[in-house]
Amino acid sequence: MGSVCFIVDAMVTGEMLPRHLKSIRESGVADHLLPILVTATQAQARLSAIEQRYHAHSLITPSRPLGARLNKAAFTSQAEWLIIALQKKPLPAELWCALYSQLNTYTLDALIIGLTRPSLSERILRRLLASALLLPPYIAVRRAWLERLGGFDPELDDNSAIDDFLQRLHACPTRLKTYNGNLLRLTKEPGNPFLPNPPDTAFTPRL
Repeated sequence: MGSVCFIVDAMVTGEMLPRHLKSIRESGVADHLLPILVTATQAQARLSAIEQRYHAHSLITPSRPLGARLNKAAFTSQAEWLIIALQKKPLPAELWCALYSQLNTYTLDALIIGLTRPSLSERILRRLLASALLLPPYIAVRRAWLERLGGFDPELDDNSAIDDFLQRLHACPTRLKTYNGNLLRLTKEPGNPFLPNPPDTAFTPRL
């Protein structure tokens, strides 16, 4: 497995933060092999307790937007792959066990990590309404590719920072696939269910 670092923002995950960390730590890989960076805007006693319990490290950046917080965590980590939480919903520990082996490849730049595909009607709606975007629970992105994209927009906060990054991810020739957690297998993404883009832009090979 290539080196991996998880980035979990306390504002994004909210009260579900402990469940995210518990899932990661129950994946069966030794704690020191999977560093977890928890980004937040202020230090709290609760956050300190969570940090100790799950062997995580918090990065406090007061009054900084989400984009800036994620960039700081990415800059701090030296891992080859960054796995970033994008919403409140945690994922089951067994998904991580099956996923890690997929990161032993140089044929991918990023991996959308989800549980289920939206229904056909939901995908059609999201293609019709450019503003309607369903965030995947997590995304794994190769450090080198994140740097090539310029990271997250440090001026954007909340979903705007994530939406902007995903849009740029798809606008570039990114070698991108979707990992379906329910099936516990890696599949090519015929049409990205998370973005209202045409099917032929979901997986774009290098030129």
